[in-house]
Amino acid sequence: MRLMPRDSWSGSLLRDGKKRKRKGFLTMKAVIQRVASCTVTVDGTITGQIGSGFLILLGIEQGDTAAEAEKLSAKIAGMRIFTDENDKMNLSLQDIGGGVLVVSNFTLCADCRKGRRPNFEQAARPEIAEPLYEYFCEQMKKLGISQVERGIFGADMKVSLLNDGPVTIILDTNILGTKGG
Repeated sequence: MRLMPRDSWSGSLLRDGKKRKRKGFLTMKAVIQRVASCTVTVDGTITGQIGSGFLILLGIEQGDTAAEAEKLSAKIAGMRIFTDENDKMNLSLQDIGGGVLVVSNFTLCADCRKGRRPNFEQAARPEIAEPLYEYFCEQMKKLGISQVERGIFGADMKVSLLNDGPVTIILDTNILGTKGG
């Protein structure tokens, strides 16, 4: 599995010497839903299933790298959006021992600025997106999430979930801080 090197994507250097994607270009995105349970099926067969945790819809765009996958997985693993004994969002996925179900979703990369039909040209090609999807899942495991379930990359999937809250968070690596956490 080959991942794109950090400097192989187009971007501009800022004064701090760090690369940023050009304005108007999106980056790796995740829609996180806090769930009481979640299942994904392909052709009537369950391919992934969790109890309490996160359903993560993951969109990978052209130019995304392992660095974005690392940043996004670390942010998600540590997000404190589960309630504590005082009913405050104070606990992380790691704190509750929850699982994640990660589903690849190129439609998160849609450009809807023109016309009525979304443009998906910014979505990474499967030969780039699939290894990054797998790398993201492996990063979640390395961050202490013991149950990391998956859909099947590129398949027509049926996702069934029981929202908890509901709590839904949208993350984009382009707007996450450059410093840790």
